[in-house]
Amino acid sequence: MVSATGSTNADLLAGIADGVPDRAVLRTDHQTAGRGRLGRTWEAPPGANLLVSILFRGVGEPAHRMTQLLGTSCALVLRREFGIAAGLKWPNDVVVSRADGDVKIAGILAQVGGVTSDGRADVVVGMGLNVGWAPAPEIAPATCVRNESVGELTASPHDVLLKILDTFDEIESMTVDEAFATYESLLTTVGKRVRCELPDGENITGRAVGVEADGRLRIVDECAVMHRVDTADVVHLRSAD
Repeated sequence: MVSATGSTNADLLAGIADGVPDRAVLRTDHQTAGRGRLGRTWEAPPGANLLVSILFRGVGEPAHRMTQLLGTSCALVLRREFGIAAGLKWPNDVVVSRADGDVKIAGILAQVGGVTSDGRADVVVGMGLNVGWAPAPEIAPATCVRNESVGELTASPHDVLLKILDTFDEIESMTVDEAFATYESLLTTVGKRVRCELPDGENITGRAVGVEADGRLRIVDECAVMHRVDTADVVHLRSAD
């Protein structure tokens, strides 16, 4: 735990060479240079939200699986402990499902610190979960645990972290197929009409029909062509859009 830092992900990535151990967890009350996907920033008032990163050493599987495990754990804790209708928006957002659409409550970012000759990697997975604060709706469509919880919120960001870590251990102890099935059951993207905004500026509009074991999203476009997408921003569209 540190009171403030630029980025917990950056700190753990820098600590790989210094021998920071496997499963090291770094939480902070305030980040001044937190990152989301595609270089976006992630900031919150000091002490309000859960800002944390975990180092996984010698990971012998794709980094996206660690993101899936952490996202699944977070969504399950929000459901079980706080009565929140939490789910997962591909590729790495935890969302709250509402009648008028999904609203983001957490974001997750995995970064690889290096790959060994046998293909194993040191992976840092960071998460920002809105616990006590969310930006105003006119700034960003997001929410927080305090606003969504059934009953008064008494848990601190640290309390929520401990529950997520316990649930992570639970999910990781499952077989790969069982863990993936649990992840799939929480996906809100599958079945929806979506616009997939690719890094090269191209857009694919169609229906999301599934996620493959390698993490790619399957989309059937309006010409009935199947696309398999590994990196993109996904916008959930209403049927009239």
